[in-house]
Amino acid sequence: MSSAQANPRSVGDRGKAAHPAAHSGGAFGLALGALGVVFGDIGTSPLYALQTVFSIDGGVVKPTPSDVYGVISLVFWSILLIVSVKYVAFILRADNDGEGGIMAMAALIRERVSAGRLVSVAMVLGVVGASLFFGDSVITPAISVLSAVEGIKVASPGVNHLVLPISVAILTVLFAVQRYGSQKVGRFFGPVMVLWFVTLAVMGVPKIAQHPDILRALSPTYIVTFIADHPYIAFVAMGAVVLAITGAEALYADMGHFGRPPIRRAWFAVVFPALTLNYLGQGALILHDPRSVSNPFFRMVPNWGRVPMVVLATLATVIASQAVISGAFSVTRQAIRLGFLPHLTVRQTSKEEGGQIYVPAVNWLLFGGVLILIFSFGSSSRLATAYGLAVTGTFVLTTTLFLILAGAGWHWPRWRLVVVAVVFGGVELTFLTANLTKVVRGGWLPLLIGALVVTVMLTWQRGRQLITARRLELEGPLDDFVEQLRADPVTRVPGTAVFPHPTKATVPLALRANVEFNHVLHEHVVIVSVVSENVPHVPRSERLSVDSLGYSDDGVVHVAARFGFQDDQDIPRVLADAFMLTPELEVDPDTSFYFLSSITIELGSRGGMMTWRKRLFIALSHNAASPADYFRLPVDRTVVMGSRVDL
Repeated sequence: MSSAQANPRSVGDRGKAAHPAAHSGGAFGLALGALGVVFGDIGTSPLYALQTVFSIDGGVVKPTPSDVYGVISLVFWSILLIVSVKYVAFILRADNDGEGGIMAMAALIRERVSAGRLVSVAMVLGVVGASLFFGDSVITPAISVLSAVEGIKVASPGVNHLVLPISVAILTVLFAVQRYGSQKVGRFFGPVMVLWFVTLAVMGVPKIAQHPDILRALSPTYIVTFIADHPYIAFVAMGAVVLAITGAEALYADMGHFGRPPIRRAWFAVVFPALTLNYLGQGALILHDPRSVSNPFFRMVPNWGRVPMVVLATLATVIASQAVISGAFSVTRQAIRLGFLPHLTVRQTSKEEGGQIYVPAVNWLLFGGVLILIFSFGSSSRLATAYGLAVTGTFVLTTTLFLILAGAGWHWPRWRLVVVAVVFGGVELTFLTANLTKVVRGGWLPLLIGALVVTVMLTWQRGRQLITARRLELEGPLDDFVEQLRADPVTRVPGTAVFPHPTKATVPLALRANVEFNHVLHEHVVIVSVVSENVPHVPRSERLSVDSLGYSDDGVVHVAARFGFQDDQDIPRVLADAFMLTPELEVDPDTSFYFLSSITIELGSRGGMMTWRKRLFIALSHNAASPADYFRLPVDRTVVMGSRVDL
């Protein structure tokens, strides 16, 4: 065996390239962009959170001083504990090489934790959490935009019939501009959100000045009193109070778009103070005028300013939708790289920011789901009954995964884990339990969406395992194939043939077919295996290894390329790097031909999955993106050679 095989070389001596997730937009620019993308969802919660609290179950929560103090205190301490402490201070520390989101955390556990059963549990929880996040991603744009446009009913009651058409038009534009990328969208939205948060604060300050007693609601003692005096009412109220912290999971999922420090700066310097002042102002208004519970946000605005406020609120809710859409793109790519979804077309929208992407299929699926919700429910108040369950479920799953990571991966002491579990887990379980009462009134919707996504993800993972095993039977060992070529040479033709193939152990089906049916072999044969690692990014300096497969004179080599689940899997670029590492390969990616092994999957009688899941897997495989697209192969020099496999 040659030294090339015994010691595959890596591109470690070429200098380390800049990390793909490196954030180069400047602290102020990134913080501004974060305001425009990350905080849109939670920043627009004042539009509907308190209105929903005081209208739930026909108004069981009354606009009395005790109830108002209790509700405002619940809102403030929920934001403080769940968003400021849990997510911003703790969860953002689960930084998987610059990326966030529940799937990224599950992948981080798979990397850091050695216990197999614990890792399996974490991956399943990650899949369920990602599925619930997709449910949230459908509901958030619908309820956010509807709640803002419905402000025209306060400003001009005679135009109620325009609410739905205006909402649909706004959402259509939003989803249509996603292809330009979150960076460009964020630059446009950032100044708008600065104006929005300043307006939130300015709206609240006069009301607080008129009724400074509302500041007493900052004391957690009012929560205790509220629960002690009205335990059932407090429990019901918590099912709606959670609307004030929706968007916290999107904050974590969008970390890869802007980075952790800009998100923290924007939250503590702008978002948290503005939200606190606005909720206190709404509470003060309700104490002064109990009738304002019908829409306390817009009733804080003078008559002359209500139409401009509707316009600004509409822009802000469009931005709120952007937060979850961007997060859905990130979670989708993570799921693809981890093997839970088929390859979809993923477009990079920024040359500087590795996390800024656009996934057309997800974008238009979300758009279709949002339209169905808007026309089915018709109003934000009806949609509110479906909102919250997906959010609280994701909260609990994120806390559970964080405890696994902190305990088994970071080796936190047990007392610290218990404190985190009791403080955050206890609050979130209460939120979740309160929202379970909404299941029959619309809460089934996010559960249904989550169940469908879980089914798709687990079916794809299982089917991929079965097909991989079947392919191994058909392909045969690569070492035996190389030995056979040396013992029984075939005609060699000039040029380089590149065969993308998932493993070094077996022969690419396209390579075997070319030799067996055409009886020819190119002068240079390069088998490229793309390996998806459990980290978001692999530096180019650590990406490649080249193996001559035991012989340096037969022109057949294997190149292993390691990619993170956020990296662009560009095979021509890999070949260019491989040529720099091993010039004797004589590989020119601009003249090489690429041979893809296409698999036609047919329904068979083999075991391993139920028939309906096999049909689902086959349907998903038919709609997967072409390998030529996600491997960035040139269309005019790519040949597809097919084979059939029974499932």
